Amino acid sequence: MNAYQTPPVATLELDRVGFSRRGQTLLKPTSLCMTGCQRTLIMGPNGAGKSLLMRLAHGLLTPTSGSVRWQGEPPAQAMVFQRPVLLRRSALDNLTYVLAIHNTPRQNRKSQAIRALEKFGLAHLAKRAARVLSGGEQQRLALARAWLLNPKVLFLDEPTSALDPAAIKAVEDAVLEFHHSGTRIVMTTHDLHQARRLADDVVFMHNGELLEHTPAHRFFTAPTSSEAGAFIRGELVW
Repeated sequence: MNAYQTPPVATLELDRVGFSRRGQTLLKPTSLCMTGCQRTLIMGPNGAGKSLLMRLAHGLLTPTSGSVRWQGEPPAQAMVFQRPVLLRRSALDNLTYVLAIHNTPRQNRKSQAIRALEKFGLAHLAKRAARVLSGGEQQRLALARAWLLNPKVLFLDEPTSALDPAAIKAVEDAVLEFHHSGTRIVMTTHDLHQARRLADDVVFMHNGELLEHTPAHRFFTAPTSSEAGAFIRGELVW
C-alpha cells in the first residue's frame, strides 16, 4: 500500500517554539508547519539545533516558549536515535518486549517479531545479543522495533552516522519502506548526498535558528540564505 492510499497524516505545527537552558538560548522562536506524508530532512552544521528541534517536535522535550500541536488527533509516533537504545537481550527479545508493553497477546508476539526481523534482513540474528550487533544491524533492529508500532510519523536522528555505505543503503531502504507504507518521515542529517536522495522538503538550521523550509529541489538549486548556500558548497558556516 502506498502513501496515497492511506489516511492522511495530521499536520504538525510549531508556533514560535523556543528552548533555553541555564540562561542560554539554544533554539530561537521557530514556527514550522509539517503537513502530508512528506520526507522532511532537517539539515545544518554541527550545533545548529537540528536534533533539538526534532525532539521538541516529537514531544521528548517541552519548549520553554511557544507551542507544539497537532491538528486533530495526535498520530502514532516512533523515534530512532543516532545510537539506538537496546535492551541487554537478544534481537528477538528486544522486539517481543515492545509488543508486550503494547499489550499484544502473548501468543502473537514471537511471530510478529520474527516477521519484522525478516522484513529488515535480521532473521538470522534473532538469537544474537542486540548490543553486539554491528552499527548498521543495530539501526535496522531499531527500525524493526519502530515498524511494530505502525507509526504514522517516524523521527530519525542521524540514523546513518558513521555507518559504511552498505549499511547506509540498508537503512535508507528501510526509511523508504516506511514512507511507502504511509509514514511521514522527519529526519536529521548532515549528509548532502543522502538528503538529495531522500528529501521532499528541507528544513535548514543555523545557530539555533530556522533559516529555510523549502522543497528539496529548490533548496539545492536556489537556497535563499547565504548560510545554506555555503553549506551546500561544502564551506564552513559561521
